[in-house]
Amino acid sequence: MKTVLFHQLHVFLAVARLQSFRGAARELGVSTAAVSQSVRQLEEQLSVVLLNRTSRSVALTDVGRRLVEEAGPGLAQAAAALQGTSAQPGEVVGRLRLSVPRAAVPLLIAPVLPAFRARYPRVEVDVVVEQRLVDIVAEGYDAGVRLSETLERDMVQVRLTGAFRFVIVGAPAYLEARGTPERPEDLLRHDCIVLRSPTTGTPYAWELERGSKTWRVPMREGVSTNDELAGAALAAEGGGLAYVLEPAVQDQLLSGRLVRVLEDYAPTVPGFFLYYPSRAQRSKPLRLFVEAAKELAGRTG
Repeated sequence: MKTVLFHQLHVFLAVARLQSFRGAARELGVSTAAVSQSVRQLEEQLSVVLLNRTSRSVALTDVGRRLVEEAGPGLAQAAAALQGTSAQPGEVVGRLRLSVPRAAVPLLIAPVLPAFRARYPRVEVDVVVEQRLVDIVAEGYDAGVRLSETLERDMVQVRLTGAFRFVIVGAPAYLEARGTPERPEDLLRHDCIVLRSPTTGTPYAWELERGSKTWRVPMREGVSTNDELAGAALAAEGGGLAYVLEPAVQDQLLSGRLVRVLEDYAPTVPGFFLYYPSRAQRSKPLRLFVEAAKELAGRTG
């Protein structure tokens, strides 16, 4: 019944706008008799007269004019919304919401997203950049990007990069003035830019390894931040040593603004992974984004 009423209202509004049954029939691609029948049925259901008809003209009654004023904009908005969400053959329409750490933006999101949007322009992508660990199901995300050791076991994991290292870096001028650490314990005599947990505020220990031996060096807070790229920027200006993902500072290393120290102790991690709950495989936009990310991130990694 609601679908029939919606159709009848659509026909009536076309007649009212064109002030012609014949014109409405041409626009809607139906017969004049079908248009007349739809309007008559609408009037019968509402128990009102919406149009005054003569052989030469069509005019709205007061009730008909009020219905046009009140229902017309809403019906037009609904029709536009339906048009906006409907897909043409071969076209993908939808929305993706991603949780991404800042370090992954230049490595993964910046190379992948423009090409993905060029392929699927009607897929909206909302990238939320945050350092904290996120429950993507509870917070309404489609997928996230994180290092593998932080992922829950019940998540589907898609590798986006190869393994890389965490390295300690400093500016040449700082190292010239303060000396270069040779052993992990030497870090206790240096200005170290501490990375804090974005959820608890607790300083992260710097994890180092060499062969089978590992170290967790506790950091004393002089300068601290919850963003490792901010720490790298401070280190490049001579503010101390920073502990960062090596790919995130590749440009500064190549230019000489930053230098690795204690490189023999740099630990390796498996890399960045895209992750999502298994039920999300039903989402076509997500499936296509996974395909594009695997292709394009691998090409740029």
